[in-house]
Amino acid sequence: MDRIGAVLCSGCGIGDAVDLDAVAKAAAGSGAAATLIHGCCCSADGLQAIRDAVTERGLDGVVVAACSERAKRAEFASLGFDAAGMARVALREHCTWSHPAGDDDTRLLAEDLVRMGVARVKNGSPIRPLSPEVSDTVLVVGAGRAGLEAAKTVAGMGHPVVMVERSGLLGGHLASQKSVLPEEPPYDRPHDNPMPGLIADITSCSGITVLTGTTIDAIAGQPGQFRVRLSGPSGRELAVGAIVQATGARPYDARKLHHLGYGASPDVVTSHELEAMLVAGQVVCPSTGAPPQRVLFVQCAGSRDDNHLRYCSSDCCTATLRQAYELRTIDAAVEIAVVYRDLRAPGHMEHLFNGVQRMAGMMMTRGDVEAVAVVGKPSVQIANSLLGERAVVDTDLVVLAVGMVPNAADGELVRKLHDARRDAEHGESAPVRADAARLVGELAAHDGTEILQLGYRQGPDLPVLAYGYPDSHFICFPYETRRTGIHAAGTTRAPMDSAQAAEDGAGAAMKAVQCIAMARRGEAVHPRAGDRAVPDFYLQRCTQCKRCTEECPFGTLDEDAKGTPELKELRCRRCGLCMGSCPERIINFPDYSVPMVADMIKAIEVPEDFEGKPRILALMCENDAVPALEAAAANGASWNPWVRVIPIRCLGSVNIVWIAEALSRGVDGVILIGCARGDDYQCHFIRGSELANTRLGNVGETLQRLALEPERIKVVELSHAEFDRVPRLLDDFASSLAALGPNPMKGL
Repeated sequence: MDRIGAVLCSGCGIGDAVDLDAVAKAAAGSGAAATLIHGCCCSADGLQAIRDAVTERGLDGVVVAACSERAKRAEFASLGFDAAGMARVALREHCTWSHPAGDDDTRLLAEDLVRMGVARVKNGSPIRPLSPEVSDTVLVVGAGRAGLEAAKTVAGMGHPVVMVERSGLLGGHLASQKSVLPEEPPYDRPHDNPMPGLIADITSCSGITVLTGTTIDAIAGQPGQFRVRLSGPSGRELAVGAIVQATGARPYDARKLHHLGYGASPDVVTSHELEAMLVAGQVVCPSTGAPPQRVLFVQCAGSRDDNHLRYCSSDCCTATLRQAYELRTIDAAVEIAVVYRDLRAPGHMEHLFNGVQRMAGMMMTRGDVEAVAVVGKPSVQIANSLLGERAVVDTDLVVLAVGMVPNAADGELVRKLHDARRDAEHGESAPVRADAARLVGELAAHDGTEILQLGYRQGPDLPVLAYGYPDSHFICFPYETRRTGIHAAGTTRAPMDSAQAAEDGAGAAMKAVQCIAMARRGEAVHPRAGDRAVPDFYLQRCTQCKRCTEECPFGTLDEDAKGTPELKELRCRRCGLCMGSCPERIINFPDYSVPMVADMIKAIEVPEDFEGKPRILALMCENDAVPALEAAAANGASWNPWVRVIPIRCLGSVNIVWIAEALSRGVDGVILIGCARGDDYQCHFIRGSELANTRLGNVGETLQRLALEPERIKVVELSHAEFDRVPRLLDDFASSLAALGPNPMKGL
């Protein structure tokens, strides 16, 4: 941008706290072609004054130094600038609300913030929006409760649906159940199975094409432009805009539960085998064919167990309550016992729990089932129970309430892949990391277990967590997977009951339709929803190092035969992790680039003397850290005035050159604050904080070679809710730098 205006708001106490004439002079000195001070920039009068200045002075960019960019978005968007042409500088939250009014350091902070804003706009270039051809069709893979609800919801929103089901029937496991958990008052007993009616709705809907006995041969392309090749009777090829994967889950293999007697006695059955008896209307002991006089349910059979499934499968407890009720309707004389560690019946299911508990002949006890002996009748050995320290209960039929395993990549291979990835990145030695990296390559394709058959460089299926469920930012964006435009739903996504699966399918359907609309506009999905800028790759300088293709969490980049990255724009989440990964600095966005942030750092006035005026650069994630800082300011908190904040998209987008630029200019320390990492992460871009820690670990060695203390760089992870912690972090870092003394490169 060539002609930039700086607009300074004096409202909200800003003008009372800082000399805006001095700030305007600093803006002009940094290259602003025009400056404007107004009492309320977000008012109709203030916005018109900005428009008039833009027209009169021929401005192609503007810096609005007022409130946070999270405030008054609609008002300032009405000015018509794209994200590269306008910078919002939080003069209110980052300066005047959080620092003493009239103080010289407060004025210097305001001047630096505005200079940094001018540098940002100077380095911007017009965003050239995409206008791709997009398919309106949604592909739904899997025809269980979640898949059927997804298809029905999508069709109801006017989009064509193609539903693919590998079996010959619709409905999944739920279609073969006698009943379902109650979904309406009074919630104290099971309800009729809704699947027949739902299946009828689907098969009679003209907007839904159902393909049974069909699987996927290959999926290529990107959101709005997926190309799908099917196997089976249809053998057709499709163009679809978005995909919902609702392939469900399967029961955990009870043959692995030797200690619970499965396989040693026919009278030890799984909850799914009992369900078949309930549907048939006759529950018998398989060994004799006679009705049981006593049935004992073992909860958490293999679940919440480090040797089997480490997670709670969510549905097992309430499924047992439902089956106990149905069992009593078939045989009112049967005794029923339930042994549980924790019986989880949340929400309205408490009414079902109470209703079943009150039934005659019903006994529930907390305890740990250590073993099931099978000499004669099954004998259940229980420890730590309400029946005593050690108890033995004889029964005619044992029902193991087994957990669920998602129908995704093979669970055991997934676990090995997860561990190998961890060792490849954080292994204790170079040989360990090398061996782990080799194993990652071997396990990347789970031959024979793939469902989507994606033509992505990073693998043929959805990335999954250690437990085998698809990886996403499940806290904020539950249906978003790490493959943009592909949305997981139902028990493929997480353990849940049938009512939750129905809600999940509808939620994923709405996300799929939203994704198609955003792809048509060339916009990113969450968390940078609406962002139209895509990265530019200056491939003439690309060295094919593969860091960008390997580190992108979303599979945005494929590679050609030479290993050169190929950008799939509509897969991109605009996080900038590729920009942070590139040692040649050839990846940049029109509104967020390596030169842009570098020039923002250069715009900070660093005192050349050693007289107690240090400067601290804070690179803070815009998703959690910056909102936390601004929440602290709104609550009256203050922090060290030496700190200069630059909002960044993600810690993973930090290019090491920014650290070098800051320290070489005499900045005394750099603190990076972003989201938490790990399998239960808060990081909005999945691996951003993890990658930043890995990259910056190498910077410490470089600093020591330059005779600079590694303590001059600090990385912190936090959540948005920890707003009270941010000022303390900044103050503590400033204190530690004061103890270290000035940056020896200051003034050079």
